[in-house]
Amino acid sequence: MASPLTILHQDDHLVAVHKPAGLLVHRTALAGGAREFLLQRLRDQLGRRVYPVHRLDRPTSGLMVFALSPDVATPLADAFAERRVAKRYLAVVRGIGPEHEWLDYPLREEDGRRPKAEMPALEAQTEVRRLDSVELPVQVDRYPRSRYSLMEARPSTGRRHQIRRHLSHRGYPIIGDAKHGKGNHNRFFAEHLDCPRLLLAAVGLAFDHPVLDHRLVLSCALDATMATLFRRFGWAGHMPVDEACLARPLADLDASS
Repeated sequence: MASPLTILHQDDHLVAVHKPAGLLVHRTALAGGAREFLLQRLRDQLGRRVYPVHRLDRPTSGLMVFALSPDVATPLADAFAERRVAKRYLAVVRGIGPEHEWLDYPLREEDGRRPKAEMPALEAQTEVRRLDSVELPVQVDRYPRSRYSLMEARPSTGRRHQIRRHLSHRGYPIIGDAKHGKGNHNRFFAEHLDCPRLLLAAVGLAFDHPVLDHRLVLSCALDATMATLFRRFGWAGHMPVDEACLARPLADLDASS
């Protein structure tokens, strides 16, 4: 039996949870063999219906928000679609990533139903920042030592696999990315560092609460796999914690500006 989901915040209108890596949010034709879904587990745990308002890739772990009624789902989904939600991710990548850069590279949708070449290229922007790096005395590729970076990513658009594709296009694929990454580095992390999964985590969201007159700021801790790796690499100081904060009322902020 699966362990209970970690609830990061819950009120009368919405709930925020930590999605485990490898768990689909809901049923999809792209993964017909899956039998377990976040939506179902959360509904069973809360004993009530929940409504998805954004998405997170199956291999990505971390923060997800669900509405608790259709009336709340609509404005909350609109906030995500209209880019009024600040998102923060942490990723472990191959190489020494850029100190700070805006990745502005259009992406074609990957819906699995049509060839990607037939899909329109849509604008996609991701702000990335290198938080730390490590050099290991191990030859994984053609160099005698191997370098990896901890990257913070803040996407302003929400294309499928956006962070994974943007970092790969820039030359810094995320470790554990079977589709856009490097197999030899993925195998090294799986076999020698006990990291057999995509090292990408959604760790922060901030948005205006759709009902309460506050801004909700959410933070999500890493799962055990990534937390252990961060400690091993000396990156413990960058580890987020589970936290939920209702900021000052929006009206008060407007009045003081």
